[in-house]
Amino acid sequence: MSTATDDRMKATWPLVARREIAVKLHDRNFLISTGALVLILAAVLGVQALLAGRTSTTTVAVASSTAAQVVGQADGTAKAAGSDVAFKTKSYPSDAAVRSAVAGDKQSVGLVRSGDGWRLIGGSDRSAIVTTYVGAAATQDVVRRNAAAAGTDLATLSKGSQVQYDLLNPAGEDRKGQARIGAFAFGFLFYLASLLLGISIANSVVEEKQNRVVEILAAAIPIRQLLIGKVVGNTVIGVGQVALLSALGAVGLVATGNTSLLGDIAPGALWFLVFFLVGFVTLACLWAVVGALATRSEDIQSSSMPVTAVVMGVFFVGIIATGTVAMIASYIPLVSTISMPARVVAGEATWWQALLSLLISVVAAYGVIRVAERMYRGALLQTGSRSTYRQALTGAGQAKK
Repeated sequence: MSTATDDRMKATWPLVARREIAVKLHDRNFLISTGALVLILAAVLGVQALLAGRTSTTTVAVASSTAAQVVGQADGTAKAAGSDVAFKTKSYPSDAAVRSAVAGDKQSVGLVRSGDGWRLIGGSDRSAIVTTYVGAAATQDVVRRNAAAAGTDLATLSKGSQVQYDLLNPAGEDRKGQARIGAFAFGFLFYLASLLLGISIANSVVEEKQNRVVEILAAAIPIRQLLIGKVVGNTVIGVGQVALLSALGAVGLVATGNTSLLGDIAPGALWFLVFFLVGFVTLACLWAVVGALATRSEDIQSSSMPVTAVVMGVFFVGIIATGTVAMIASYIPLVSTISMPARVVAGEATWWQALLSLLISVVAAYGVIRVAERMYRGALLQTGSRSTYRQALTGAGQAKK
């Protein structure tokens, strides 16, 4: 009889987990929030794709075929450089007409002769793009004509003037940029899932306390099993939500032609999912404690402040930290959820360093979970008044194990 009872008690947490998953999947607020996140991500990727394929064209007012040739050369240089800017011309009968067109805001910029050279004419501000491409083309035109007048050519005149730029680590800067993108993406997913699902866990616990359902559950199920079921169920939902958003992001990167970026971020993303699993389990236990401390929904705001502060601190440190600070942060539990995957993307951390950091997180998570379990048991059945963290920890023995 004792063995059968123990087996029955051990099997109770999967029932609680399935109930938590079923409730979440039928919760309108959860479905709406998840759908909103999917739509926002899809909109961001759509705008990115639209902007990536869009070329900005600048019309330059000219009064001669020579000026038109200079602008055409600037357009060719921009295309050769892979720039998303283009130049075209609008012809006017004279330089005075070009000035009038710019002054009257009919054109944003004009190119006219100035002695033996050229002059760009703008309205109220200078365009750096026009200066870079059209200005360089105009300078090259003048040098070519001067070279011809001196009986030589442009190639001879510019011989030896090219400056070579050798990169000792060609992918270094790109990987740093990709790491920053990865850190923000990992931090964003961690922050949203931790807060949205965390608050949902706390509300679920406090609602059971308000409705006295928890007393019925505690009489039939060991509180430890109840906590495990809640954490497992919500962790499945949380990891699933993050995996869905990550998959949508991957599809978006492929659709926008950023397959190389996807390939570079993918190893870090896989590590992030593993770190997120450990981190979310830890935070889920703490959020359950937040709900257990409260006696009504209004109490959650005050009792959740320490946990909310931790989540926000992890988010900001994870996306801002660089250099030595990022290296240290990548071994600090919870913060490593963001920092270590980002360092993997940057090529600054090897697999064994990521594994070491993960093991540190698992050990720390075990300690936090044990303390959170004591506090949860100590506060769950205290329905008369709101408990403090200290009271929950010291009063753990009052509740059923």
